[in-house]
Amino acid sequence: MDSNNNLIHLENVTKTYIMGETQVHALGGISYSIQKGELLAIMGPSGSGKSTIMNIIGCLDKPTRGKYFLEGKEVSTYNKNQLAHIRNKKIGFVFQNFNLLARTTTLENTELPLLYSNVPAKKARKIALKSLSLVGLEGRELHKSNQISGGEKQRVAIARALVNNPSLILADEPTGNLDSKTGKEIINVFKMLNTEKNITVILVTHDPDVASIARKIVHLKDGLIVNGKTE
Repeated sequence: MDSNNNLIHLENVTKTYIMGETQVHALGGISYSIQKGELLAIMGPSGSGKSTIMNIIGCLDKPTRGKYFLEGKEVSTYNKNQLAHIRNKKIGFVFQNFNLLARTTTLENTELPLLYSNVPAKKARKIALKSLSLVGLEGRELHKSNQISGGEKQRVAIARALVNNPSLILADEPTGNLDSKTGKEIINVFKMLNTEKNITVILVTHDPDVASIARKIVHLKDGLIVNGKTE
């Protein structure tokens, strides 16, 4: 593997949570590299460490020990403000529950991260419109999020994840609240973003159908990688 092409490199990453007098070892020493432009699925049962590794890769949490490099920079040493900057500029998040503002239009939901980043309103609107068009929501910009379907809500969430032109999209159970037909449509959106836009996509899922589109599948069990499968 070409280390110069690595987007992500985990080096002996462990995570231990202290719960009262009990230590919970969520990750037991993971070393793995993900290259730019990959489409990867992380699978495993509840308690396997899927959410923990996603939180570390997404700069929502830090390893207890070990190193995490993103685009060659050791972000595991960053402070909270530096991590927030990385999350805002480098990573797009898509969650199972969409996390949209209910009585707000799809356009307003999509441009929100840009406005938080002090992008001028006119420019933010232009970027958001382009992002919504990319995920197939042209003509739905003024619909409020409580007036659209679950599949459309997830498309809005994906559009919102794209507006800051991230290096990485992290999707946590992105089809968990959708029926199988709609879920396949959403997965095809991720596949399109990966193949046509060369965006690195990591899907955290327990669903084999979702994982089947990935070129690589990493299986976690008890905080360890039990195998990394290349499709």
